[in-house]
Amino acid sequence: MTTHLSTAPLSTEAWHAHDGLLALAAALGTARIVGGAVRDTLLDIPVADIDLATPLSPEAVIERVTAAGFKAVPTGIAHGTITAVLPGGPVEVTTLRRDVATDGRHAVVAFTDDWREDAGRRDFTMNALYADPVTGELYDYFDGLTDLRAGRVRFIGDPLCRIAEDHLRILRFFRFHARFGDAIDDAGLEACTERANDLMALSRERIASELLKLLVTAGAVPVVGLMVERGILRAVLPEIDTDGVARLALLARREADTGVAADAVRRLAALVPAAAAENVGARLKLSNTDRKRLVAATRGPGAEGPRALAYRHGLISATDRLLLSGSDPAALAGWTPPPLPIGGGALVERGLRKGPQVAAVLRAVETQWIAEGFPPASRVLELADDAVVQALRSASIDQAAAPSSGRA
Repeated sequence: MTTHLSTAPLSTEAWHAHDGLLALAAALGTARIVGGAVRDTLLDIPVADIDLATPLSPEAVIERVTAAGFKAVPTGIAHGTITAVLPGGPVEVTTLRRDVATDGRHAVVAFTDDWREDAGRRDFTMNALYADPVTGELYDYFDGLTDLRAGRVRFIGDPLCRIAEDHLRILRFFRFHARFGDAIDDAGLEACTERANDLMALSRERIASELLKLLVTAGAVPVVGLMVERGILRAVLPEIDTDGVARLALLARREADTGVAADAVRRLAALVPAAAAENVGARLKLSNTDRKRLVAATRGPGAEGPRALAYRHGLISATDRLLLSGSDPAALAGWTPPPLPIGGGALVERGLRKGPQVAAVLRAVETQWIAEGFPPASRVLELADDAVVQALRSASIDQAAAPSSGRA
């Protein structure tokens, strides 16, 4: 039975502040905000994206959006999604749908005018809440409001069927539980455990996306621990075990103690063994930048100190390495690595010849500058003068000691 909660404590203030949304809603005539924007508004947390659902066909949506003076982009027209480009930011408008066929990765859909049918194809009850964009009247077809208030992530209908439709829902179940959950839904947990091997059919990019999102949630540590206990990741990431969960828990405590924000790549580096970091990064098809960062995070803090580490490898990598090794990154707070205040040209002006000699002296000056804690340019010039004198003296000694090549 549909629940109409016109008196629900659902504020429309954030939606109405989205420039152009009310005009779009008026142009569409019949449309409801759906999914995350409704859920997050009820939880009084910031709304990231606003999505609308409508019984209008995609062609009718394009026509009305354009007539209202907005740009309509057919971002997913085969699945009924049009993006309306509003002054306040893009809003996706999707025609009500029902699934015709699914294979665990993709769905073939047909359009419908039945709101409940559209709600029934969604994953969890808390994500199947609709609201009038103007009045805030709430439409709840599967008791999602009760689940949301209870902190319970519950599949709509039979969990096994929902997972068969889209295998990624296994990871989404745990991610949403880590973010919103209190008591876990036993039926959902058992279904995810039973069908965990279905994750092998998914692209590694989709797995990585869900896992990285999960790792920065408030409940990441206990939920990942539960996933390891249940063997959820064993088929796709067998490297993640109880030792990794312990490292993740330790890192999370260090982040909290030092006030450093949780970071997905850093937490993944804690979760996987150091020897497996490169392989895991490649398997998950992380970007080259994240892959390198994942590997570098396991290399320890070095011997030169936090700021030297940041100067040589960047603030992000240095923070990773310090936190993962148990070192304090406080010295990096508010600090920006400065550039070396001298270049090779200044050394040539002091008498060195261009080439390897300049590079070697510049490295020596830089090393001493770092060791002294990055003193100002005046001190760097002193270091350069001393290094040039020493280099020229060494060159003279070497030249004098060289055997003569002249004839007798």
